[in-house]
Amino acid sequence: MDLTRRQFFGSALATSVLPGFAFADEPGKPGFPGLTVRMHQPRNLEFPVSELDGPLIPNEQFFIRSHFAVPALDVKTWKLKVEGAIDKPLELTMNDLQKLPQKTMPATIECAGNGRVHLAPQVPGLQWGQGAVGNAEWTGVTLASVLAAGGVKNSAVDVILEGADSGVIANPPSPGAIPFSHSLPIEKAKRDEVLLAYKMNGETLPASHGFPLRAVVGGWYGMASVKWLSRIVVSDKPYQGFWQTLDYSYFERRDGQPTLVPVQAMLPKAILARPGLSEVLPSGKSSRLFGAAWAGENAIDKVDVSVDGGKTWAKAKLLAEPKPFQWVLWEYLWENPPKGEAAIVAKATDSKGLTQPATRDSDRRTYMINHLVPTAVTVK
Repeated sequence: MDLTRRQFFGSALATSVLPGFAFADEPGKPGFPGLTVRMHQPRNLEFPVSELDGPLIPNEQFFIRSHFAVPALDVKTWKLKVEGAIDKPLELTMNDLQKLPQKTMPATIECAGNGRVHLAPQVPGLQWGQGAVGNAEWTGVTLASVLAAGGVKNSAVDVILEGADSGVIANPPSPGAIPFSHSLPIEKAKRDEVLLAYKMNGETLPASHGFPLRAVVGGWYGMASVKWLSRIVVSDKPYQGFWQTLDYSYFERRDGQPTLVPVQAMLPKAILARPGLSEVLPSGKSSRLFGAAWAGENAIDKVDVSVDGGKTWAKAKLLAEPKPFQWVLWEYLWENPPKGEAAIVAKATDSKGLTQPATRDSDRRTYMINHLVPTAVTVK
């Protein structure tokens, strides 16, 4: 399907924020070179997708999403409380956690608002381009193993993950200061792809990414991967918290009626890392188109590329075996592109046949943004 003129020129909005400064995560440690500042305080930084060169994003380049200031936590005194509908409430130290079976897994985390700058008219929220996403290797213990240690009761419905960060939200107004939290249905919480991570790419979890412990919920948008994890509550009632009702929710049509439901699993999506917006490509030579694609709980089946704004498509090459929960890099060799203006579009399709739509579904509010976005280039 050919893309609309508004979609085409809307992609230019992604360059409206200039790269920011290299903040330090902790005194004496490296900063975040080249990341784009979306908000100074609390710190929200975007990965420049043009820097993509491998399946794992280095810690210092991984995007940062924070709702409140980074809490100061001392691992020597920190404990993880586990309570609610369990047989034995727990208070676990890091040493306790590290005695459980360790698991390492690569997983892609994408902010639910990634790509928001491409929505027209402009909507509230951080104006992310395409770089509020990253793939890293996470090490920790499964949430299931922690729940098993406490003994989950048969009445359990949801598992609430609560962070140590907190504050007051003005719009929509929160009931005073609240911590960031999100819940998982008990079935998801017990799956192997839900990790409580204390390492990122083989290193101690950085402060900006949730030190000393964070959740990594494979296949779900980033709001579920709660950072600075301090408390787990097993609930025998569905959780209707602020962060999944008033925020991080969208409309689902049931019998024609729009009903608010929480944002959960990621949708299939492909991004173009190179060439970049407004880049000039040489005519008479082949140009390599390169990017990443992911599909949440499903694997990527294929990535198609168009160089004419979606009129015609060609299949890209996947550079590794596609797997659930992590992205796969792709490339396409554009042979002898003709002179003139061009609109490059990448489209992902997952293993269940779900593909990216050409147009935006307004029922998703300001989240789950995976409609096709063209990148304008010039061939000379």
